[in-house]
Amino acid sequence: MTTTRFAPSPTGRLHVGNIRTALHNWMLAKKAGGRFLLRIDDTDAERSKEEYVEAIRADLAWLGLDPDGEERQSQRLALYEDAFEKLKAEGRVYPAYETVQELDLKRKIQLGRGLPPIYDRAALALTDAERAAKEAEGITPHWRFKLDQDEPITWEDGVRGPQKFDPAQLSDPVIRRADGSWLYMLPSAVDDIDMGVTDVLRGEDHVSNTAVQIQMFTALHAAPPAFAHEALLVGREGKLSKRLGSLGCDAFREQGIEPQALVAMLARLGTSLPVEAIADRQVLVDSFDLSTFGRAPARFDDDELARVNTALLHAMPFEEVAGRLPEGMDEAAWEAIRPNIETLADVGEWWTIVTGPIDAPALEAEDKAYCAQAAEELARTGDDWKALTSALKESTGRKGKPLFLPLRQALTGMDHGPDMASLLPLIGAAEAKARLERAAA
Repeated sequence: MTTTRFAPSPTGRLHVGNIRTALHNWMLAKKAGGRFLLRIDDTDAERSKEEYVEAIRADLAWLGLDPDGEERQSQRLALYEDAFEKLKAEGRVYPAYETVQELDLKRKIQLGRGLPPIYDRAALALTDAERAAKEAEGITPHWRFKLDQDEPITWEDGVRGPQKFDPAQLSDPVIRRADGSWLYMLPSAVDDIDMGVTDVLRGEDHVSNTAVQIQMFTALHAAPPAFAHEALLVGREGKLSKRLGSLGCDAFREQGIEPQALVAMLARLGTSLPVEAIADRQVLVDSFDLSTFGRAPARFDDDELARVNTALLHAMPFEEVAGRLPEGMDEAAWEAIRPNIETLADVGEWWTIVTGPIDAPALEAEDKAYCAQAAEELARTGDDWKALTSALKESTGRKGKPLFLPLRQALTGMDHGPDMASLLPLIGAAEAKARLERAAA
């Protein structure tokens, strides 16, 4: 069974890049009839916060990305310890004693000589006596995974195609700090094996991590999952933007963005498929295909998101929003008002125009007389806009803007807005007559 995972660290709120990764993993699993798992990577006890764990769950729920299971790395430490001991017994991990300052100096020297800043494996050359001496001095080692440098690391990437890395050009990664805490690499590989993850879809900034982790899977006697690395998001200006790192579900909610709009946009962002206002998630899932993903950075545009949001609202049925509308607003009112809104928050303003009170407009004398005549005519036609305007056209000779605009101004206090044929019945004949009479006074 196809099994994907989304593995955020609870050190902050999800941002738009995280959301896109979660969505694509959810879609990949759903299209294959598989499982989408949430893994909370909370091995960094100092930075991980329970409030962020709750926020991640809430954000996924708001987006409708319900996981089929959840794991927390903080509850799986025994698994990592067991894997570590096995790798140590097989000579695939080794202790290293350099300080952060010493490693930084080594990198600067290598860069100064025009060499890549790769760890020189000096710790491997230490004798047992030298290691014992360092530990006797109170120097606790950190631990590195020993890369096999005999063969290139290759895989067929679901987005980037054939990939090839020379392990001799990679540093042996640190997998465990001197205080015993874990870095990302080994626990992630152990979890993917234990959780049965078959497909890892993540950002292209993880490509070199994948090369290292493929060797970890091999060292742990497990087949690696299928890997795919999608292009990262950039801002509308075409550059990497810090702002994208702060755009999360809370920010989108504050802007009035519907979760369906965010899903519709991010589902196809960075692919050859058009971004469209598609409310039916099954349509998005059915069209999901890694072969459509491009290598160029995916451009996130606020204006495009707003366009998608507006289009979805204009097509949204009453039953989907009924619980979020002002009290007393029925289906007829929603259908009359929704073509004029950009976010659902706009509904309140238009509904106030229906329920009143409104400020009477300052009209010219001839328009005041016209509104007085309209009030008399409305007593006969009722709230039938077409009948009212047809009668006024015949009796006054007005047409076009002079016929319609003073009526709209008197009835709504606005120069524009919802179709008056739909709005007038909502206002009601009695209230409309009173507004016309106030405008005429």
